[in-house]
Amino acid sequence: MNTFTATDHLLMARALRLAERAAWTTRPNPMVGCVVAHGDEVVGEGWHQRAGGPHAEVFALRQAGARARGATAYVTLEPCAHYGRTPPCALALIEAGVARVVVAMGDPFPDVDGGGFALLREAGIEVSVGLMEDKARELNRGFLSRIERGRPFVRVKLAGSLDGRTAMANGESKWITGEAARADVQQWRARAGAILTGAATVLADDPLLTARPGEGELLPPLRVVLDAQLRTLHCARVREGDAATLYLHGPDVSAPALDDAEFSASPLLSDGRFDLHAVMALLAAHGINEVHVEAGPTLCGALLKAGLADELLLYIAPMLMGDNAKPLLAGLGIDTMAQAVPLELRDARMLGKDLRLQLQPVR
Repeated sequence: MNTFTATDHLLMARALRLAERAAWTTRPNPMVGCVVAHGDEVVGEGWHQRAGGPHAEVFALRQAGARARGATAYVTLEPCAHYGRTPPCALALIEAGVARVVVAMGDPFPDVDGGGFALLREAGIEVSVGLMEDKARELNRGFLSRIERGRPFVRVKLAGSLDGRTAMANGESKWITGEAARADVQQWRARAGAILTGAATVLADDPLLTARPGEGELLPPLRVVLDAQLRTLHCARVREGDAATLYLHGPDVSAPALDDAEFSASPLLSDGRFDLHAVMALLAAHGINEVHVEAGPTLCGALLKAGLADELLLYIAPMLMGDNAKPLLAGLGIDTMAQAVPLELRDARMLGKDLRLQLQPVR
């Protein structure tokens, strides 16, 4: 059984904070941080900044130089053991002469999955695994979902009034929430691999669906439009800017040739709606770790009903819109209390005048 010291906890927490710096740039790879230290003296640190670039361990070892010999390396994810676009990080740690490696969690990616630990131990390096694993899993929940479940982590963003309404009957909805809440949404968009919406939202709002988080480097999320019959192509704002756009359409629809968009067929159910499980499998095949959903009540409700909504990000404005206004979710088919969907509150905070709730459906 591994025994971890207070210094181990302190330095792993530092490595996790470093890893999170790449939340907007490293996908589809996981976020990874590394700290190299002698006792509580840090001699090198780094994080994986973008796919195809050096991994966290390489940056930390470069900074440590000769002082890496005999040191302890704290890494938030199992060092890789395979040759991809970069050499194996496990070998880099071995060659640097570190004496001990403390890792938050193993990497379930098939080309790694225990191989990094095996290389380190074969070289006589002490390996301790499991320190702050829950926090490490939370950090890379999207990557882990894609690898372990074959689909992205799905976050459904909702904004509504105190009486659970998202727009007036005529579609008017700007603005329910204030500037602070809308700025917060941009941060969540920025960390997603894809921003997904439906045809009804595009037709009603002609949105850009871009991430504009302010300062910091950003890898633009893919914009995904579910449009079975390709009715929205005249709404061109969703194709503007640097972010790529992917239209998913029915299998019997012919896609046009557009320079500013990609098209892919996806299976439909008997009622003509998308098979949402197939949609998520397709996005996983595109390397998407996290999907941020901004759509109408029908699509959002369908994702929740299908068991695909991993998190609800709900912004509540202090106003009442009345029972003629549109609901947050539709199509759940709830008639009795026994059918009600239980939610776990993960976080609650005020953003200006609005309340933001992070909620997780209880499976």
